[in-house]
Amino acid sequence: MKPTEELIVITKTYDLILWSCNHTSRFPRNHRFVLGERMERNLYDLLETLLEAKYRREREALLAAANLKLEILRFQVRLAKDLQCLKVDSYAFASRQINEIGRLVGGWIRAKKDQP
Repeated sequence: MKPTEELIVITKTYDLILWSCNHTSRFPRNHRFVLGERMERNLYDLLETLLEAKYRREREALLAAANLKLEILRFQVRLAKDLQCLKVDSYAFASRQINEIGRLVGGWIRAKKDQP
């Protein structure tokens, strides 16, 4: 993967964190401090994992961990929508962003496998 593509996945993750902070702070109190906080923490962990992968030669395990974090995040966002913490439009936006980040991570994994 080209260095600029690595930055795209990191930038998109960063942007999703900003979006999430603005939305989880508006969750109803009974969900803000559990679901909202977990979503944000998961996003922070994802960003840290991607940054670490950027600087490591052996990044397969880190990218697999990033994929797992994305899958957990998909369910958390879906749960937030089902609990009516997120509006349908917000859910759709977050889902698109998560899927895009997932595609970029998948591309990074494939590119790493193709290297000798």
